[in-house]
Amino acid sequence: MRGRPTMSDVAARAGVSRALVSLVFRDRPGASASTRARVLAAAAEIGYRPDGAARLLARGRSRTVGVVTTVGEPYEAGLLESIYDEAGRLGYDVLLSARTATHPEADAVGELLAHRCEALVLLGPHLDDAVLADLGRRAAVAVVGRAAPCTGTGSATVDALRTADDDGLRQAVDHLVGLGHRVIVHVDGGDGPNAAVRRDGYRAAMTAHGLADHIRVLPGGYDERAGIAAARTLLADPAPPSAVVAANDRCALALLDTLRRSGVDVPGRVSVVGYNDDRLAGLAHIDLTTVRQDADALARGAVRAVAARLDDGGTAPADRLLPPHLVVRGTTGPPPEVVAVSRAPSRR
Repeated sequence: MRGRPTMSDVAARAGVSRALVSLVFRDRPGASASTRARVLAAAAEIGYRPDGAARLLARGRSRTVGVVTTVGEPYEAGLLESIYDEAGRLGYDVLLSARTATHPEADAVGELLAHRCEALVLLGPHLDDAVLADLGRRAAVAVVGRAAPCTGTGSATVDALRTADDDGLRQAVDHLVGLGHRVIVHVDGGDGPNAAVRRDGYRAAMTAHGLADHIRVLPGGYDERAGIAAARTLLADPAPPSAVVAANDRCALALLDTLRRSGVDVPGRVSVVGYNDDRLAGLAHIDLTTVRQDADALARGAVRAVAARLDDGGTAPADRLLPPHLVVRGTTGPPPEVVAVSRAPSRR
């Protein structure tokens, strides 16, 4: 026999019709016990296995979650591990598609739908609210790292799981102010998901500490290029800040590397804070202070949300907000002037 055994092959081996074989494997009435045993024995002899995916599709189900991610994004790689684990626990398969500089997010989504994914989990999507709302009418959709989209009437059509990013920036600024910093710059995430929320959180925190006159936002992004560009801007500044809060860890790591290669002592001269707590952040030679998001809870929550819609008939969308947590490591310390005062000899 060539190729994968088929139901027709089982029927020929058992000496029955294909329709009867179909009844046996669908566990439907119409076949005697002896016939059922003969069909199952024939299937075992030739190595036939029922195509579970085909049966699901015949019932209008694929039990497949399509995930759109960004190539080279370490934070999203951590999300994927939990997505696979939770999907498997709930009996779902996972199909990935990625957005790149030459492969737009809309194309990635379209490919997943073309492969009959009945649910979508979009990691940090850039799609317009109207597009997301339309997707929510075609499939079960959850977005991670972005607020729930609203239609013109204000009703959300998809589930959303995100971190309270404004609070994350507040924690970062609070930490730096507590160390004695006053001139604190924020390198923002450009037009990336939740960049505006983080930007607003920085401004609100600086204002709350009476530092509104020192607010300074450098245009950036969620990648290394933004960190390098920000570092070069600060290196050329005759009055640079004593602390920087970056849009995310990728931006922070590139900024940190550029400063150190230029001879700038971190944190002796400049303190640096990132956002996400990627795996690289905790390495001993990096030791980045950063704001941690609960990636596991975000990822598992997204899978549970789409599974609940499909399996339990849930329709009420959820916009779940998770708390962030500041992780203090070695890239933050007191500003130079505070260190100088602490080291000055006392006068009697």
